[in-house]
Amino acid sequence: MALAVARIPDWPTLDAAMRRKISFTATERARRLEPRLNAFVALEEGLVPVEGQFGGLPYAAKDMFRTSSHRPTGGLATASDVAIEGETDLLARLDGAGARRVGFTGLPELAYEPSGYNHGRGRVRNPWNLDFVAGGSSSGSAAAVASGSAVVALGSDTAGSLRIPAHCCGITAWKPTYGVVASTGAMPLAPSLDTIGLLARSARDMRETVNLLITDDGPSAGGTIAHARVIADCFAAAEQPVRQACLQGVDCIEASDTRLETRAARADIEAVDAHALVILQAEAARVHRARTQDPNIPAVLRKRLAKGLVIDDAALATSLAMRETLARDFLARVFGAADAIILPVMAIRAPRALETDPATDQFSPSTLYALSRFTRFVNVLGFPAIAVPVGFDDRGLPVALQVVGRRGADRALLALGEAVQGRSNWHARMPDAIVDALTDVTEL
Repeated sequence: MALAVARIPDWPTLDAAMRRKISFTATERARRLEPRLNAFVALEEGLVPVEGQFGGLPYAAKDMFRTSSHRPTGGLATASDVAIEGETDLLARLDGAGARRVGFTGLPELAYEPSGYNHGRGRVRNPWNLDFVAGGSSSGSAAAVASGSAVVALGSDTAGSLRIPAHCCGITAWKPTYGVVASTGAMPLAPSLDTIGLLARSARDMRETVNLLITDDGPSAGGTIAHARVIADCFAAAEQPVRQACLQGVDCIEASDTRLETRAARADIEAVDAHALVILQAEAARVHRARTQDPNIPAVLRKRLAKGLVIDDAALATSLAMRETLARDFLARVFGAADAIILPVMAIRAPRALETDPATDQFSPSTLYALSRFTRFVNVLGFPAIAVPVGFDDRGLPVALQVVGRRGADRALLALGEAVQGRSNWHARMPDAIVDALTDVTEL
């Protein structure tokens, strides 16, 4: 099952000297790759790795976090008011534990686009093939991790914005249980769905950061994914190269001593997804109402926001009130006695960037919709999920598998991710489109 490529070691396995080398060279690596990837909005200068628990761990942060010294752009052309309340302490906690911030990463305007398209700043490019999307909206964070410019990166997930770029860029994503990572000081999109989570090459690489970010009343350590259900009709709906790669991942999960069974659940997912779209569109429009007439954001985004304003308060309230019932019924009908469900992150292969650019004649709105088709429902339910690389499609682009757990099962999901990655090398390859620009691929 392991790929016949050199394995890039996980951060926890590196000795102090190698960690220090990677930490010192991270910003230079990011700068060297920036003309190709367009992953960063700003790079930190003059920072020296500090002693501490994390040993200089290079990290990046999606440019949506406000601190006392940083005013984010939220994907806009310049720093602006993007409806942020308060300041975040997440970056200060990482810095205080000995992590090193490489910089702030790019995203689509207002984090409201699933491919990574950005009208004003240009799109983040996929490190595997520059002609394809990096996924959104945590696109810069994903490209930074995949390229080795950061070991972990903070991002957000409102409808799949961590899991989609993880699929496109061949890395691992953790979308937490709703509310277990504080969102204070982060730009909102749809507050009832927003989560702050992580991207890393491997689940093991993010373990310590997960422990640091989870709130004191968050899920405790322990637990396993001993029994999972494979959502068969979601696999059947996927394009053949995606399905083939995902089935490899399922085999690897089963080999990790998780008991599997199959179940059809597309109808259940689509029933929840209807509420996801109502909440996402209505809340985003209300949060960013002032932007509906802003000439500095693209017309397609203004149109998307205006569409949400058509949803009346009663319809939004109805969908919000249904969340607990939906979660309870979904557990009973789809999970049953299982600890988790397994399905593709995306039913389609990562598309070419031209298909997601409204300025081209190849633009396909249906492609944008398809990117988050299998991820949006998770945010309504408030469940945790991981995305793990499970192979490559027929064009050599990565594919990821999604495992969704019960509320509070975050660490159990990540432990399963570690088990899968202990048996495979899908996460451990350096992306094809950047490897020639690197002088030392053993850095990360």
